[in-house]
Amino acid sequence: MNRTLDSKHAAALALASILFAPATVTVQAAGAPTPAIVKPLLTQDLTGIPGKEVTMLTVEYLPGGASLPHRHDADVFVYVLEGSIITQVDGKEPVTLKAGEIFRESPADVHRQSANASKTLPAKFLVFMVKDKGKPASRPVDAK
Repeated sequence: MNRTLDSKHAAALALASILFAPATVTVQAAGAPTPAIVKPLLTQDLTGIPGKEVTMLTVEYLPGGASLPHRHDADVFVYVLEGSIITQVDGKEPVTLKAGEIFRESPADVHRQSANASKTLPAKFLVFMVKDKGKPASRPVDAK
């Protein structure tokens, strides 16, 4: 699915599509980064932890691909499967991660930067998220 939208609406639609679509999704706004390809893998209640659920998905950034600033309000664990990504949360320096490396976000973090480190090769990562059941997994934030 490709759509041309203003950046505010595109950010909201992209994040909702990424985290709640039942199949592969691509969303692109005019002037926005190359869209991510997201494949939801699992959403399931956690046994013994009332009110919490786990969500797993893969995200692939095409060469030069990136996400707009967002936050998850969840514990997020990222494992890079292929290529390399640049990631940054507010208050910390950007980090470049290669295949086999991990990254963690806390529920309070604002994910300021998430991008493919390469302009010529794709990057793919696995996301494992523990969040409040029924709450949005992600929401846009204003760019700085």
